[in-house]
Amino acid sequence: MTKTRKKTIFSFLFCLVTTVGFSQAQDIQIEFIGNCGLHMTDGKSNIYVDFPYKSGAYGYMEFDEKRLGEIEKDAIFIFTHKHADHYSKKNLKKVMKEKGGQKFGVSNIAALEKLGESIEDFGIEVFKTKHTFFGIPFRHYSYLITWYGKRIYLSGDTTNPETIGKIENIDLAFVPYWIVVNAKEQSVEIDAKMFGIYHLHPEQVASAKENWEDVDNIRPLVEQGEKIVLKL
Repeated sequence: MTKTRKKTIFSFLFCLVTTVGFSQAQDIQIEFIGNCGLHMTDGKSNIYVDFPYKSGAYGYMEFDEKRLGEIEKDAIFIFTHKHADHYSKKNLKKVMKEKGGQKFGVSNIAALEKLGESIEDFGIEVFKTKHTFFGIPFRHYSYLITWYGKRIYLSGDTTNPETIGKIENIDLAFVPYWIVVNAKEQSVEIDAKMFGIYHLHPEQVASAKENWEDVDNIRPLVEQGEKIVLKL
């Protein structure tokens, strides 16, 4: 099967296209910003996950300063944890001062779980997941968003596939490469229709393309600004 035909089948099976426009008002558009940074929108609500972070932190992806100015007004900011490659207090303070918005994460998890009360057809489940930094345990959460019936898992930096392995019927799972590797080594089955492999270090991009570029349901996110539309 040719690479072009595989990509066509991929788009049909998972109802995903890489285009800026919406075919319906309530399609969910997801933009990859960098690291675990995502912008999710249904055209009405704007949700930023693990962004803004500190550009280039720990050798991970940089972003143009103008990207902060492009953040939508009154957005919702959700963070898995507060490491600099996922979160920047300085950048977030600047953005919220200019554009408003709400911040959710490790310090107000209870409020995050009620977010569905203010967003149409939206729910979020919170999972306390393991993450260490130089061997030191760090407070970290992973999330399962259900939006218009579509189930989107956000792994963040956790290394253990046990949590995602217990979740059924995931439409789109954003995971770092090590979750896929560890799940295979530990014989953990992940019930996801599609994987977005994010948080790739620049040195890992080439191998990610080599290993997964032609796999129908695994998409390595290597180009900042890539967009996925989850069609309803």
